[in-house]
Amino acid sequence: MSDPLAAIAASPPGPRVGAFFDLDGTLVRGFTATAHAGHRFRNGQSGFGELTGILEASVRYKVGRMEFARLLQRAAGYLAGDSLDDLEALGETLFNERIIGRLFPLMTKVVAAHQERGHTVAMSSSALTIHAGPVARHLGIGHMLCNHFATDDAGRLTGDIARPIIWGRNKARAVADFSAANDIELAQSFCYADGTEDLPVLDSVGHPNAVNPRPGLAAAAARNGWPILRVSSDEDRRWWSRGPRSGSR
Repeated sequence: MSDPLAAIAASPPGPRVGAFFDLDGTLVRGFTATAHAGHRFRNGQSGFGELTGILEASVRYKVGRMEFARLLQRAAGYLAGDSLDDLEALGETLFNERIIGRLFPLMTKVVAAHQERGHTVAMSSSALTIHAGPVARHLGIGHMLCNHFATDDAGRLTGDIARPIIWGRNKARAVADFSAANDIELAQSFCYADGTEDLPVLDSVGHPNAVNPRPGLAAAAARNGWPILRVSSDEDRRWWSRGPRSGSR
């Protein structure tokens, strides 16, 4: 058994060590986007078909039966014509009303421990800014590598997502580019994530960590001897283990 906070305390201090955090399932229980979909339905801004479509798409993505780009594109299409400023403000409201209670207490301590060591902390998430931004600001995370809505000159959504879409290998490239620009040593850095789509990022750092991993990542973590962290949003309890190493990373 090993302790993530002890591992951080034993790491080199300073900004050349990066700490990269996924959002949904890693810092927060579930998908943050569902809070927005539910709000639209409750306020008569969408039909039942839109709500169930987003929920179905989220489930299909989670079990690996839908490409993430299609999921994002579907969400952007529903919001075409909306003001980005209004959506960002709504994101803050929904965070305070519905998301803050879904934060994992131990993971907030992990973020704070990296910040106390002076590490460069970044959210590396495939979520959109309206969902990732409020969480990052609440936790004091100053860097976000995430997806953005495409907007027109008036600041209204076009129904598209800015390219490249941050997911899988594109997320790993974003992390690599950010690290190069900020003189971060990936071999000394940490990553926390819950799904196989983050394997390219996890593979790129010296300290990969699987948080509440889905089956594919759980298997990879066990093969590679990566720490596995089981956390709950209901209580500050932890179960931190390292799988038996059956091969090199």
